[in-house]
Amino acid sequence: MKKLVIAYFILSVFSGFAQESTQLNTQLKKSIEELKDFVSIPNDALNENDIQQNITWLTTKFKARGFNTKVLSTEGLPLFFASLPIQENKPTVLFYMHFDGQSVDTSKWEQDNPYEIVLKKQSKNGWEKLDWSELNKTVNYDWRLFGRSTSDDKGPIVMLLNAIDLLKKNNKKIPFNVKVILDSEEEKSSKPLPKAVAENRALLNADFLIINDGPVHPSKKPTLVFGCRGITTLTLTTYGPITPQHSGHYGNYAPNPVFKMAHLLSSMKDTNGKVIINGYYDGIAIDKATERILKSVPDDIVTLHNTLAIKSPETVGHFYQESLQYPSLNVRGISSGWVGKKSRTIVPNKATAEIDIRLVPETDGNNLKNLIKKHIKNKGYYITSNEPTLDERKKYANIITIKEGSVTKPFRTDLNNPYGVWIDNILKSTFKKDVVKIRIMGGTVPISPFINELKIPAFIVPLVNPDNNQHSPNENLEIGQIAYGIQTFYAILSSPIN
Repeated sequence: MKKLVIAYFILSVFSGFAQESTQLNTQLKKSIEELKDFVSIPNDALNENDIQQNITWLTTKFKARGFNTKVLSTEGLPLFFASLPIQENKPTVLFYMHFDGQSVDTSKWEQDNPYEIVLKKQSKNGWEKLDWSELNKTVNYDWRLFGRSTSDDKGPIVMLLNAIDLLKKNNKKIPFNVKVILDSEEEKSSKPLPKAVAENRALLNADFLIINDGPVHPSKKPTLVFGCRGITTLTLTTYGPITPQHSGHYGNYAPNPVFKMAHLLSSMKDTNGKVIINGYYDGIAIDKATERILKSVPDDIVTLHNTLAIKSPETVGHFYQESLQYPSLNVRGISSGWVGKKSRTIVPNKATAEIDIRLVPETDGNNLKNLIKKHIKNKGYYITSNEPTLDERKKYANIITIKEGSVTKPFRTDLNNPYGVWIDNILKSTFKKDVVKIRIMGGTVPISPFINELKIPAFIVPLVNPDNNQHSPNENLEIGQIAYGIQTFYAILSSPIN
């Protein structure tokens, strides 16, 4: 009799797991079809018509899940808002994602149309295209969906919608209010967001914010991020002759703007990559407790260096996570004259460097830009915000044009925040693994308006694979990560907030 009871128990447990797995795979196939449909709508933030078409799709899909929806006007492109019916006696969670995407250069993609998802598997020769009928035979979690915004950030939106479907199938009640805000200009700094959040404060009011953007840790363990760096930009232009000149005639005479730019940029950092502009790292201190938190992140440095194909890193921090605790100073692009087959024997007329600066909570973006400008001025440059006039060219030996970008502020939530502990426990119990807790991630999500205006803590729960090529050609989403995302949303949305 005892053996029969044990056998029945094992059979019941196995049947439960099998049913759960079958149910998830069925929902997974539906989510893939829905993502194919969503991605087929171009979403370049620079194209207003793209954004309007995406909002139409979102309105239909969220309403089908029982959400009330609203399009929020801004000084730029509109935001999309959705909420399940509000119950006043329950806590409220606000979810943030974005549906705009980076522009595409089709010549760099390994498929004709980046907005038409291609199914691929990895082979000895790289990524091999599969026919969609293969999904009818099996659901392989290692296969990937290639297309613009599959991972950044349409995939997580579809994961949320399908988790809602699964909750309804299982008659699971969500024990708190759910609000969703979807950004349409995240990929171009979300400039209208601060004012829009202030104008819709009552509508967006919540107990805390969950951001679903970015990749999980490279270990692929469940990941919880407590902050992100901010960003601001500078465009620097140095000048030589007013028009490009023959390098034979004027090569030892007309000042070369490329060398001017090179000397100027090299004066900002030492050979180890540390910024040597006075005051740049002021206010930042890493104590022993913080160092322990940073070292608990399981970074595989050998793999990281192999992936980057570098022998040694810059030494702003003693290790990778520590380096993210400081503001960066990055040259993201530089241009002058012509290169390659089109190169010419000329002294260029100007050189332009594009700078991005990642910010941490201890630093102010405008202050760092002012420090850089002061440094440039001390190097003997006359600074202008426009193309120099003829009179200015004749009066000043060293001229530079500086154009400033807007500032997106960083944020960092305390690692002991009770809502963070709640999310941490959910991820642990769902996936039976230790959660990778990251103090601040290197990238930027425009969340500070919510924190500053709504006075609520924020947490990032990333869902997509770490090697997804976001912002780049051949962006992709691993099928296993879609399953992970659905499970994550399902677990969060079915857990009471204590």
